[in-house]
Amino acid sequence: MGAAMQTGGDSDEDAPKLRYRAVFISDIHLGTVGCQAEALLDFLKHHRSDYLYLVGDIVDGWQLRRRWFWPQAHNDVVQKLLRRARKGCHVVFVPGNHDEFARGFVGHKFGDITVQKDTVHTTALGLSLWITHGDYFDGVIQCAKWLAYVGDNAYEFTLKLNRSLNSLRARMGLPYWSLSQYLKGKVKSALNYVTDFEVAVAKEAQHRGHGGVVCGHIHRAEMRDINGTLYCNDGDWVESRSALVEHLDGRLEIVFWDELVAQEAAEAARAKEVPLLEMSH
Repeated sequence: MGAAMQTGGDSDEDAPKLRYRAVFISDIHLGTVGCQAEALLDFLKHHRSDYLYLVGDIVDGWQLRRRWFWPQAHNDVVQKLLRRARKGCHVVFVPGNHDEFARGFVGHKFGDITVQKDTVHTTALGLSLWITHGDYFDGVIQCAKWLAYVGDNAYEFTLKLNRSLNSLRARMGLPYWSLSQYLKGKVKSALNYVTDFEVAVAKEAQHRGHGGVVCGHIHRAEMRDINGTLYCNDGDWVESRSALVEHLDGRLEIVFWDELVAQEAAEAARAKEVPLLEMSH
């Protein structure tokens, strides 16, 4: 995986493949400094799927309007997604509030990627999942959009502090730590906001007759039952670097890129130990 991160927008053909039935990702925020494009490219290279759902805030139009930031890695992500659709993967893009400009193109296709206001995915086990970004259930977005812009700027500032802090932690040999996630977990009003959001989204999915919902928006990866409805949030590719996946047998799971990399490194280390043990015997 480390080698793949160095190469960026590479060819998929030579990569080892782990196939899922479906992959759900959101909140990539292409066009921002905080976007973890290299990690996402690595994840996409090593994890194929029959269905790929882009659950909003793929491109950050809010930040791009303030200043243009679009490095090669962000372009590689777009090319990777287009290539995945061209090779037969069913790719659906559900715009969010940061890429709301794309809502004007609902029903159209961009290089075999279909744009939908929302959509439904049925798992191999027959579970109906309503897919929506989730910003319609955010009272700040709907009632005081100017406050959402202020919050977005504050979040970007927190991410800048976080990058400096983690650079220092890396030099000290300490693992990655999220300042914004820590603050969200400590501030009672933030916890209440998250809980209210989750309950509202799950309730709407149940009202529409679905057994579950997949959303993004709040950058908090989660999968749990809420009053009989399966609530799934696939997280983000700014901090948590996570995705919701459906295995071929219909089982749903939230996976984190950091954990996948660590697992592969451990397996590679074990594979090297086996020949040494055989030689000693």
